[in-house]
Amino acid sequence: MFAVASLARNHNPVYFLNRLIHRIHEERSVEPISHFFYSDRLKLQFWDYGQDGKPSLVLVHGGLDHARNWDWVARVLCEHYHVYALDLRGHGNSAWAPGATYSVAEHVLDLSALLDIIDDFPIRLIGHSLGGGIVLAYSGVYPARVRKAVSIEGLGFPQEHRVHGPASERVRHWIETVRELEKRRPKSYPNLDAAMARMKEANPRLSDEVARHLTLHGTNWESDGSLLWKFDNYARAISPYGHHMEDAVELFSQITCPALFFWGLESFLPLPETDPRYQAIAKRRLIKVPGAGHWVHHDQLQLFLRESTAFLAD
Repeated sequence: MFAVASLARNHNPVYFLNRLIHRIHEERSVEPISHFFYSDRLKLQFWDYGQDGKPSLVLVHGGLDHARNWDWVARVLCEHYHVYALDLRGHGNSAWAPGATYSVAEHVLDLSALLDIIDDFPIRLIGHSLGGGIVLAYSGVYPARVRKAVSIEGLGFPQEHRVHGPASERVRHWIETVRELEKRRPKSYPNLDAAMARMKEANPRLSDEVARHLTLHGTNWESDGSLLWKFDNYARAISPYGHHMEDAVELFSQITCPALFFWGLESFLPLPETDPRYQAIAKRRLIKVPGAGHWVHHDQLQLFLRESTAFLAD
C-alpha cells in the first residue's frame, strides 16, 4: 500500500499518482460490497469499497446517476480511506420515494442516516452536481461533523434559473411537470449498445469502457431483453421549495470545514466566483479544469485524483 506521506515525499507526485492509477486499473478489480439501510421508511443502498481502520470518506453522486459512477475514484482513494458510496433515493438500487419526495432536504436526511451508521466524525465528503449540493448542505447543517468537503460543480441551480423565481411560478411549473410525468412512460432501449449510445450522448468524453460500465450499473433488464434506466423519472421534478437564495447563503455560511470546488471550463454551468452561495463559504477554493465538462471526475480523472488526494490529507 502507498501512504499519503509517501505521496508527499515523492519528488514527482504526478508520476507517482499516474503509476498508482495504472497499477490499480491493471489489477483485477474487486467489487465493492453492497449494503442497505433505512431512512425515512425507504430502503436505500450504499457500497463499501473498504478499507477497515482507515478514515472514512463518503461519495455522493449526482441527479439521474448512481453510486457506481465513482468506481474509478474509489479504487484509488481507498488506498488512503475507507470509502463508501451512496445510491440516493430514487437512484441506483435504492427505493423510489412515494409521492416523488426528492428535495435536497430529503437527500440530506438520507445522508445523515448513513453517516450516523458509519459513525466516523468528523468525516470527509465528496459530491458531484446534486451530490455536491447535498454535501455542502449537510456541512452547513452539521458543521462540526465534516472535516473536508469536495464539490464537483455542486452549488445549486444558477442564479438565473427559474427555481429562484417567484413562488407562484415555481409551484405552477412543478405541478405541471409532475402532471406531465404522470403521463410519461420510461424510455426503453433495445440493447446495451443503444443505451450506451445515450450515455455517450449525455457525455461525449466518456470512453466506451466507462460508458459500458455506467450503463450496466445504471439499467435494469426487461423480460423482452430491453433495458430501462434505474432512476425514478419523478426525480426530474424540481421541488418548488428548498432553493431560496437567502436560505442557501445562510446555510453555506455555517460551513466551517475547508471546501474544494472543481469546475469544468467546458461545462454548461457558469463559474461560481460571483455566486453569493459560493462566497458565503469561508474556507473555499476553486479549481478550474480545462478539457472537462460537468463530469470532471470522468473527463479529467487524474487531475481530480491528484488535487483531491492532496486536499483530503490532513
